[in-house]
Amino acid sequence: QVQIVESGGGLVQPGGSLRLSCAASGLIFSTYDMNWYRQAPGKERELVASISRGGSRTNYGDSVRSRFTISRDNAKNTVYLQMNALKPEDTAVYFCNANRTWDGSAYWGQGTQVTVSS
Repeated sequence: QVQIVESGGGLVQPGGSLRLSCAASGLIFSTYDMNWYRQAPGKERELVASISRGGSRTNYGDSVRSRFTISRDNAKNTVYLQMNALKPEDTAVYFCNANRTWDGSAYWGQGTQVTVSS
């Protein structure tokens, strides 16, 4: 059974930092591209950051580029999202997604809430 579990969310002041973690089990982690998405109230889910299977390629949404960093540790089956210089508009539920394009398999976590407020 595949499990995707996010952690690390919480309340932080503007300008602060958080590090999200996403632990995957029940799948061959190194064969999946990993993505972080977020969804704010009343808004569509948006892609925040992506990292390729081996970690050599990353992509970021325009609103987070230069502030957020995605990384992965295939030995630990974990992907991370380091978020710096947080803004109130970063407030959302953050979801981890495992995606394997060659067979179309994809899995989602339950999400972790990030709130940026003074």
